[in-house]
Amino acid sequence: MSIRIGVVGAAGRMGQMLVREIAATSGAAFGGGTESPASPNIGRDAGEVAGLGALQAKIGADPAALFAACDAVIDFTAPAATIAHAALAADKRKVIVIGTTGITAEHQKAIDAAAKSTAVVQSTNYSLGVNLAFALVEEAARRLGPDYDVEIFEAHHKHKVDAPSGTALSLGRAAAKGLGLDFAKDTIRGRDGHTGARPHGPIGFSVARGGSEIGEHTVMFMGDGERFEIVHRAQGRQVYAKGAVRAAMWAQGRPPGLYSMRDVLGI
Repeated sequence: MSIRIGVVGAAGRMGQMLVREIAATSGAAFGGGTESPASPNIGRDAGEVAGLGALQAKIGADPAALFAACDAVIDFTAPAATIAHAALAADKRKVIVIGTTGITAEHQKAIDAAAKSTAVVQSTNYSLGVNLAFALVEEAARRLGPDYDVEIFEAHHKHKVDAPSGTALSLGRAAAKGLGLDFAKDTIRGRDGHTGARPHGPIGFSVARGGSEIGEHTVMFMGDGERFEIVHRAQGRQVYAKGAVRAAMWAQGRPPGLYSMRDVLGI
């Protein structure tokens, strides 16, 4: 029997990719989608919106009904919407896969609370390559040690609203874990003017925004006489959809808890 997977924000760019990926995945079935009540796509067939042809599943405005009808729901929306959806997932005991970025500590508390009642998969990036990079960065930081300065560069399209990206921050947390640093304290987020010499220890971040760049992340380990880099470049957003659908299927039957893509991949 196929796993019914729903999508909140089904008419958006990422939502449409998720609809297409679900429809193309063996063992999965598209269980429905929602949009905000003001969306002009309410009442339209989600398959037609996604360019697939009719799937006999109209886009609705009631997330509660979507959770009731599905085994899992994928959410790449906005923090305020995501925590409401997480509460619905907990109430209905349905899997939720969260790809929303810009999550604050308060938002995370709500997601953590939902994970006490249902399986929650949460990642800042669902690319399989990026999640392997998280593990490689942690290991490289542990092996190279504090003699190497860690700098993280990321570039995204001009419409992205948060900086540094959630993925860049996750890479930073991986490096901090490998180095035994307190990520909340040991970072440099911006440089301008006469900054003085680089202090020893903190993880530095730099950001570029422009054009249609899908996403590039580079972690630099900069030592005396050499620089070692771990680089990931996304060539299409479909990689994120593939990972999210894989996570939704993996989480079926799992006990309540907060899982990551490292759990899904067994890293």
